Amino acid sequence: MHTVVGNKLKILRKNKNMSQEEVADCLHISQSAYARMESGESHSWANHILTICKIYDITPEDLLKVDLDKGSSSNNTVNQISGEIIVQYEERIKELKKVIKDLKKDKKALKS
Repeated sequence: MHTVVGNKLKILRKNKNMSQEEVADCLHISQSAYARMESGESHSWANHILTICKIYDITPEDLLKVDLDKGSSSNNTVNQISGEIIVQYEERIKELKKVIKDLKKDKKALKS
């Protein structure tokens, strides 16, 4: 359930053209705490559900309902999987950038 809500939060935020930091400010929490809500790592969205619903102009039911019709379910699944893959690739890119940086340092050290 946390991942479903997290993905909805991410979609709603992007549809409002808001950053995670802007939403976090509205909720009086850190950007990283809000990021954990979107990633499904945290269920603290439940503590802020009314404010979240005001920000996105939705009802709590809209946030919590799982779309059961065939088309929406397929689209949500694709969107969820796509979002997870993007996050994985972004994290891998960060790791590779660090490896490259370390290799460049090692190369400079060998030349010295």
